[in-house]
Amino acid sequence: MKARSIMIQGTSSDVGKSLICTAFCRVFSNKGLRVVPFKSQNMALNSYVTLDGGEIGRAQGVQAEAARITATTDMNPILLKPKQDMVSEVIVHGKHFLDMNAKSYRSQFVQEAMPIIRKSVEKLQDEYDIIVLEGAGSPAEINLKDRDIANMRMAKLTDAAVILVADIDRGGVFASIIGTLALLDQEERDSVKGIIINKFRGMRELLDDGIEWVEKETGIPVLGVLPYLDVNIEAEDSLALSSLRFKKPKKAEFPIDVAVLRFPRISNFTDVDPFFDEPGVGVRLVSSVHELGNPDLLILPGTKNTMEDLEWLKRMGLDGAIDERRKQGTMIFGICGGFQMLGTKLFDPDAVEGDGENAEGLSLLPVETVFQAEKKTVQMEGLLSAGIMESQMNLNGFEIHLGRTTLKSQVRPFLLLKDGREDGAISNDNQVMGTYLHGIFHNRLFTRLLVNQIRRNKGLDEVKENVQSDSERREEAYNLLASHLEENIDMDTIYQWLQLESAES
Repeated sequence: MKARSIMIQGTSSDVGKSLICTAFCRVFSNKGLRVVPFKSQNMALNSYVTLDGGEIGRAQGVQAEAARITATTDMNPILLKPKQDMVSEVIVHGKHFLDMNAKSYRSQFVQEAMPIIRKSVEKLQDEYDIIVLEGAGSPAEINLKDRDIANMRMAKLTDAAVILVADIDRGGVFASIIGTLALLDQEERDSVKGIIINKFRGMRELLDDGIEWVEKETGIPVLGVLPYLDVNIEAEDSLALSSLRFKKPKKAEFPIDVAVLRFPRISNFTDVDPFFDEPGVGVRLVSSVHELGNPDLLILPGTKNTMEDLEWLKRMGLDGAIDERRKQGTMIFGICGGFQMLGTKLFDPDAVEGDGENAEGLSLLPVETVFQAEKKTVQMEGLLSAGIMESQMNLNGFEIHLGRTTLKSQVRPFLLLKDGREDGAISNDNQVMGTYLHGIFHNRLFTRLLVNQIRRNKGLDEVKENVQSDSERREEAYNLLASHLEENIDMDTIYQWLQLESAES
């Protein structure tokens, strides 16, 4: 028997589709069902590396974990990663396919993608009981609908019951629901079986009249209203960078100040999420010398285009400011593209990053990078080099990068990898560090020790609280999400659609 399907679509981007899909995955898994997430085409800045080295959207990796299964590229067969203005890297089944501009992609590749997507769907339908599909953006983009392979075409392919999610926090929730439905054709509209209002703050009773009107106007039930929930699950979209979590701290609000450079093409920015959980640590995004201030820790995160973002950094005068902060004692940490920038030279002989020009780095670490067409995507584990912390420890995460970086003088690597390679570099005074290890700070003990090292340097007491592992935190978040959904949504109706036993069983 083929899997039954439910699909979460939204009135726009960032309405909470990914988290709601994650919640459904955990709810169905808790019920003992074999459930799998699926998104045909994902455009994401934050990605996830599968066990076999495939690159998929971060959301599908998280959803697979919530479903208690191993992520595969069938769960997100097409991934688009913005690289330059109107140009994205097209990743097919986890591997680089080509770089393509938006016009060519929609006119040439969309039809080529459908057989790839269909094959993945059929495989998942044969292996699981329930497929939880996630849409992209809005299904009502009338200028794109004939080439939209992420929304209603997927609902039709899988015979999915569609739930339309609207974000009340941004305002105009009823207009967004009515407007979206009005722009669907009759067959598409008929596939929408329910509505969820998400991110509600306030008195629930004040919505009753509006909900009653929407149900009468559309004939579609509002399945529930989800109160706003700040849950510790990684985002995949740059829209999440506007989150309140990144509000600029007041000067005296946090004793430890962590600044993160907001590159124009920032990627995998979820690497810094663990700092939000560290007591006494404030995290802020900066994109100018004025905003930089005098942080205790400056992080240069990943980027989809190292050369262009390095040029931006210099154009903004941040290169000189970073060098000055380093002299004043700021600790500097580069991840992936940020690590490459910390080196002395960057070479692009095959025009992988743009026009083939070479560039001078920030010269804070004696390393050189040569960009290569072949992308490195692999889960990795290694031993922290001696002397960085008071004790050595194993760290894990994943690599996603183009280029080979070599140490040019006597400088310690950051990690000694299990496969025999060396990763990253660290200055002799331990003040500048760089690594290709995405997820580095999700090694919570390392992050705590790093923060305590900064606290000692400032004459502050160390944080003594127990460190909870990242996996424990994620499990708590998945269970919280599942409870949140079940408490506020009419799950019995959804089980009826899927021809399953009631939520009480």
